[in-house]
Amino acid sequence: MILALLLAASSITTMQAQYFGRNKPNYEQFDFKVYKTPHFEIYHYLNNQEKLSELAGWSEHWYTLHQRVLRDTILGLNPLIFYNDHADFQQTNTIGGSVGVGTGGVTEALKNRVIMPIAMSNQQTFHVLGHEMVHAFQYDMILKGDSTSMRDFGNIPLWMTEGLAEYLSIGSVDPHTAMWMRDAVLHDDVPTIKQLSNPKYFPYRYGQAFWAFLTGLQGDKVIAPFYVATARYGFDEACKKVLNMSSTDLSKLWVDAIKLKFGPYLGDKKERLAGKELINDKNGGLMNLSPEISPNGRYVMFMSERSLFSIDLYIADARTGEVIRKVANTLTDGHIDDYNFIESSGAWSPDSKQFAFVAVSKGQNILVIKEALSGKTVREVKIKGLPAFSNPAWSPDGKTIVVCGLLDGQVDLFSYNLKNKTVTRLTNDRYSEMHSEWSADGAQLLFATDELSWRRGSDQGRWTFNIASFDVASGQTRHFDVFPGANNLNPVLDTAGNVLFLSDRDGFRNIYKYETATGKVFQLTKLLTGVSGITTYSPAMSVDARRDKLVYSYYGKNNYMVYTAKPADFLNEEVDPLAVNYEAAQLPRVNKRADMVVDPQIAQGVDEATLAAESGKYVASPYKSKFKLDYVGGSTAIGIGNSPTFGTTTGAAGGVDLLFSDMVGNHQLYTSLALNGEVSDFGGIVAYFNREHRVNWGGVISHIPYRFSSGYNFGGLDTLPISDDLAIQAYEYNYQIYRLFTQEIGAFAQLPFTSTLRVEAGAYYTHYSGRVDEYKDYYEAIDHDGNPNTWPLIGNLIAQDRDKVGKLPRYDTWRLEAALVGDNSVFGLTAPLAGRRFRVGVNQYFGEFHYAEALADFRFYKFLKPLGFAFRAMHYGRYGRDHMSGYDMYVGSPWFMHGLNTGGISQTLFENGIQIDQLLGSKVIVSNFEVRLPFTGPKRLALIPSKVLFTDLNLFVDGGMSWYLPSQFSENTYKKDAFGNIILDENGNPLIEYYKVRPIFTAGMSLRFNLFGAMVLEPYYAFPLVKNTKGVFGLNIIPGW
Repeated sequence: MILALLLAASSITTMQAQYFGRNKPNYEQFDFKVYKTPHFEIYHYLNNQEKLSELAGWSEHWYTLHQRVLRDTILGLNPLIFYNDHADFQQTNTIGGSVGVGTGGVTEALKNRVIMPIAMSNQQTFHVLGHEMVHAFQYDMILKGDSTSMRDFGNIPLWMTEGLAEYLSIGSVDPHTAMWMRDAVLHDDVPTIKQLSNPKYFPYRYGQAFWAFLTGLQGDKVIAPFYVATARYGFDEACKKVLNMSSTDLSKLWVDAIKLKFGPYLGDKKERLAGKELINDKNGGLMNLSPEISPNGRYVMFMSERSLFSIDLYIADARTGEVIRKVANTLTDGHIDDYNFIESSGAWSPDSKQFAFVAVSKGQNILVIKEALSGKTVREVKIKGLPAFSNPAWSPDGKTIVVCGLLDGQVDLFSYNLKNKTVTRLTNDRYSEMHSEWSADGAQLLFATDELSWRRGSDQGRWTFNIASFDVASGQTRHFDVFPGANNLNPVLDTAGNVLFLSDRDGFRNIYKYETATGKVFQLTKLLTGVSGITTYSPAMSVDARRDKLVYSYYGKNNYMVYTAKPADFLNEEVDPLAVNYEAAQLPRVNKRADMVVDPQIAQGVDEATLAAESGKYVASPYKSKFKLDYVGGSTAIGIGNSPTFGTTTGAAGGVDLLFSDMVGNHQLYTSLALNGEVSDFGGIVAYFNREHRVNWGGVISHIPYRFSSGYNFGGLDTLPISDDLAIQAYEYNYQIYRLFTQEIGAFAQLPFTSTLRVEAGAYYTHYSGRVDEYKDYYEAIDHDGNPNTWPLIGNLIAQDRDKVGKLPRYDTWRLEAALVGDNSVFGLTAPLAGRRFRVGVNQYFGEFHYAEALADFRFYKFLKPLGFAFRAMHYGRYGRDHMSGYDMYVGSPWFMHGLNTGGISQTLFENGIQIDQLLGSKVIVSNFEVRLPFTGPKRLALIPSKVLFTDLNLFVDGGMSWYLPSQFSENTYKKDAFGNIILDENGNPLIEYYKVRPIFTAGMSLRFNLFGAMVLEPYYAFPLVKNTKGVFGLNIIPGW
């Protein structure tokens, strides 16, 4: 029995370890080098010394600014890790888990590393660096502060942490955040401070506005003490201790300040939109982004989370808004990891039949060309020598596509010839280019560039964009110098050759027209919120140059909608081309006397001359892994007890966890030591993981004790010697402790092909041993008349004894493992709702036991709002000489089927001629079908909206069968004696050894509860699909399959 338990533990561990889950492939190996500045060690693989020196200078610039405000000094050289582009950054080993296209950078606490990619513009890189460096200071302040630690970050709301990083890296003047605040006031949705923790209110934008308000109330000097006090005491108490007011009073001031600041800009609160609404939350999603109208004006391509689970590409009728089909999604295009939807749109072919867009695949950007109406992939292009790019523009002759490419830290325009696959670099300078657009004759390329801002020096501490035109024949660039200091982006051309573009020149985001013949500028829209994508740099409009039909993305009610408009729908008001006023972009400041530090120092910008002079002090050095201890966790307790009943007892429980790693996360070492009971119950594991190459591999060594005890048994009356001439009678009670020990050494590896497909392999040697200890307790015999019919009366414990009475059999096993795993599923509230999963694997055992485990598990999910449909087909079995060794698999186990794991089911089965033994075997086949209704939860997903209670209501049908031998499929197998004769029972009936296979089915209903992400509870009512069936209630404590 004990050996069977060991085999069971081994098999279950094998099945469950990293059973499903997505991957984080290492498509490339990065040759990091180190560049040291006075405060940083910069890890990079840039082949551009000018850009490296620039990044180093910016790092020191932000350090100085943040140190001045936060009054903290980071001791030693803080690590900064730069990746050449976002696709490389998504492969980082410095942090666990996947990195989405919307993540601009991260800062982790163990080594205080700032990890980020070089972005698609100078300003974005500069801003993200400043933002993430705030987090480095936050970690340093709390982790090395007085009586604060990592757990105190739990007292700080996310919006405070992220909002402070935005405020210290942008300041209080920000048209983009101001747009969000106007939208909140416009729709009477200004949150209280307590409501800011609701995910509905984006923590970056609202957090930035809060810190602008708070510092505008009490000055920037309040930042450090208030942030630290919040970590130490919580927000409410910090308000009292630092601000001398209650959080309720502060909240009222906050709401009033937002309304007072932005209310006057909204007038009568009536939004005067140009044109008509085309895509909204009824026919699209909440985010309908990057609209591109076809050259023939018939279709609009846009990105949307219409399917709820991912951002996908859709095509819609440009007249009615009817969505024709989903053109592309990552669930079906398994080799594609992401779509670049944040700050990139796509491009139509001149004949309106094909559409090109940017995706992320195998560690780099690729150009995907689809048939617009069918969604069929025509081509996937890896542009040679250009791993990162965005915003494709298809030439009018259909021969070339121009992209904004990022190469060695520098953004330029590149042309790709679709026929001969040649790449031509059109620009080559330190300036950033984005949002390219062809003229109708193919002679000019319009784009946005920060060149004028760089030449003039950053405006208010930021580099802004102007519109420019590139002459293809001469290679000359012409700048349209309008609204200097504002962000002028997303240029498109109308039929007359005029330039339409987006600008935030007055703190709002509207559409303008530059009349090329006269140089005049006209404002076409005057929206209360704005024309915008997710970020300032997101493309948000396009035009059908044949008919001047324009589509644009409008931000309102915290959603993004697509509108279509014709020239007659626009205001066409002439404005001064030099008029720039950011008063409407100023976040609320309620105390004019408040001491401001952040805004003035940001406005000073970067002193290029100083940075250039300082760069001579920076030193290049070779990469060193710096493998060291990152984390120590766990706890230990020792207990000693004494009672007259149980005597003196001692024990220890607890453990310690240690995590070691190198600087870029390629090598990790994990150790865990634990003690639960006595010294012989000590266990531990040491695991090493190497993620440096495409194949991830590692090793493990472990000693794991398993402890079981027998019942407390009465041993009878005994004579207990007290001295040489004295003995007393005592009652003996005894019990046995079985200790099973496994010592294992193994090696494992996995090769992720994509983020959704991998192959795994492993080899392990395991040694099993054990011992049995008997414990005897002797109690005072108060009544010892020896009458067996009289229950003995016992007194206090008077003695204890312990003996090692035996050893468990020793044996060894060797195990080889291999599996192919795919998983692109999307989890809903309590179970997957979309995508698919599969695992096909074999484990071969050698040594004391010789058998193979085979597994084939396929799961499919389809969500057709409001219902999800799930199907599973699975086989798991042991084959070979010792396939019957170990535990019997019960097809009615809760992870296989409902309704067969409750106390009352045996009688129902027996009444229908089904023996429990028919549901046992060394092999099982299971099939399940469920209809899943998200019952309570998020409004767009669940039937009943709830912000707290997440549940699924399910209808299920389960089926399965178990067996040991193939012969069971045709008949019962009978017990035989040594001569091959069937053995009969006392009534002359043959004794059955293995019953004929009997499939069993159940059906019913369940309600799964997600308990705040900690566990999933599933109460259910099920009944076997047999005659005279009876329903049973049950409870599973596992997520839905």
